[in-house]
Amino acid sequence: MKTLKSLISLISFFFSTNICFSQFGGIAISPGELQSSFVSPQQIIKVGENHYFIDFGKDAFGTLEVLTQMKLSDSVIIHLGEKLAAPNKIDRNPGGTIRYQKIILTDIPVNSKFTLNLKADKRNTNPPAVALPDTVGVIMPFRYCEIENFNAPITNLILRQKVFNYRFSENNSYFTCSDTTLNQVWNLCKHTIKATSFCGLYIDGDRERTPYEADAFINQLSHYCVDNEYLIARRTNEYFITNPTWPTEWILHTVLLFYYDYLYTGNKEPLIKYYDVLKAKTLIDLEREDGLISSKSKNLTPELMSKLGFKDNKQSLRDIVDWPPAQSATSWKLATNEGERDGYEMVEINTVVNSFHYVNLQLMAEIAGSLNKKEDSIYFHNKSVLVKKSINQKLLDKTSGIYVDGENSKHSSLHANMLPLAFDIVPKKYADSVVSFIKKRGMACSVYGTQYLLEGLYKHHSADYALSLMTSTSDRSWWNMVRIGSTMALESWDMKYKPNSDWNHAWGTAPANIITRYMWGITPAKPGFEKVHIKPQLADLTFSKIKVPTIKGAILAEFKETSKKGQLFIIELPQDMQGDFVLPQHTGLKVLINKKKVIPSNGKVPLNSGLTRIEIN
Repeated sequence: MKTLKSLISLISFFFSTNICFSQFGGIAISPGELQSSFVSPQQIIKVGENHYFIDFGKDAFGTLEVLTQMKLSDSVIIHLGEKLAAPNKIDRNPGGTIRYQKIILTDIPVNSKFTLNLKADKRNTNPPAVALPDTVGVIMPFRYCEIENFNAPITNLILRQKVFNYRFSENNSYFTCSDTTLNQVWNLCKHTIKATSFCGLYIDGDRERTPYEADAFINQLSHYCVDNEYLIARRTNEYFITNPTWPTEWILHTVLLFYYDYLYTGNKEPLIKYYDVLKAKTLIDLEREDGLISSKSKNLTPELMSKLGFKDNKQSLRDIVDWPPAQSATSWKLATNEGERDGYEMVEINTVVNSFHYVNLQLMAEIAGSLNKKEDSIYFHNKSVLVKKSINQKLLDKTSGIYVDGENSKHSSLHANMLPLAFDIVPKKYADSVVSFIKKRGMACSVYGTQYLLEGLYKHHSADYALSLMTSTSDRSWWNMVRIGSTMALESWDMKYKPNSDWNHAWGTAPANIITRYMWGITPAKPGFEKVHIKPQLADLTFSKIKVPTIKGAILAEFKETSKKGQLFIIELPQDMQGDFVLPQHTGLKVLINKKKVIPSNGKVPLNSGLTRIEIN
């Protein structure tokens, strides 16, 4: 076998074009939003007589463009796929929802470019899947190509991967650090955000190509951390107003989606337009006297389902906790540990559901306040206080110092503890016991659940452990996704944990936003980044650099340990942005700002637009 370097150099070109105005499921996509680009092979290897293997470098959604420069006498067989069965051989039976197609070409035109006619998958090309414009045609995710029966010099064949994605600027963000595993995890997540945007809405992956609220929330947070493009998120959020999905907690992500869009952009218009719908999506109509809610409430009527946006008001809500559930789990019974719920006991008054309900009420109080709805703001604040009190009175085991899965449950899962921790429900006196329990459970949640697991850990001074999870090399890790050959986040940790998984699920991109928002601690202190809050928790990293896109421009930050065992931070804010930098807890008293000694106020130093040099010894 040998690499055909001459062919690679012949076709090493790349250019972009825009797709014309089209419709995605009735939602208008403007010119320039959806783009196609052409990627040349990174490697071409002859693996046998008239048989070649091509690697385009990354898995992406698209098709193959072909140009032959001489007449071919026989049919040519082309294989496209995401997964290898062996070196230089595409897996013809990859399992799950990992994609593979075989195409036989006959009567191939000479000196005329054409794209392959791929076979459509009924599940992701019919409702409720998001429809692609006719100008795109049928596309699939693939990285590799094999060509068989090509009985001509391979230099007479030019192949390019024709890729589709929503407009995306690679240069708007970057991250690097002293941990090479974390760097690869970041790259995996960033590419996932770009590659899975091809529908113009946030979708759950290639199996269904359907938006789900929880998937979209992680997708939105990570997208905002790698590019300052906000329309796709806003369009997806509006989609959920009239296209909700069945899990109780997914409905409870709607307010989070709208709130974080406002926080990152400062745009109040969606909050104003959908305010009354957002109130309903807190599920406050299901509350008992103590403020706690249940999807089994008699108040979950057809009328309420219609109010929530369901077109079929005979549909009901079901608690999901995490996905997939244990294979042997039955409704409202204790599950085994076969799934991703850590043995969660599915009782009616559910700790996870009510934790989401609490944060919904809390955020609605902020939303109402931002819209000058003072009475509503007070109302939702008081309701949140009641729910938090009830959770801690009825769902927190004071003896063990940890939360049970729900009312009258005797079982404590990771999920029942990481959600209260992430949403600041845990009383201070029980924080240590909850964190200790969480650390004992490891990664006993799905890739979705890690969003809240990591948030809770960073909020409670466990940066070292959080970093160890993001850089883990176990089979329940992002590194495992890289190790098995994917260049996008998987739907699950490994195929053995969810046998129908796909290799392109943006709900697995939590590290992209966790690295930015918690490890580097770069978050908007005021809506629209009028002010930024920077609180690094870099654990044992010895250096790191990051570029964070915002609606006001990029934030640049750099860190390195100095020879005196001190720390140097260099922060550059865009014009018209100010902020606060929170000093790491372990630092000493000597702080220099732009080489001038200062006395920090409450552990913070102010940041102005432009460059600030912070030395800590």
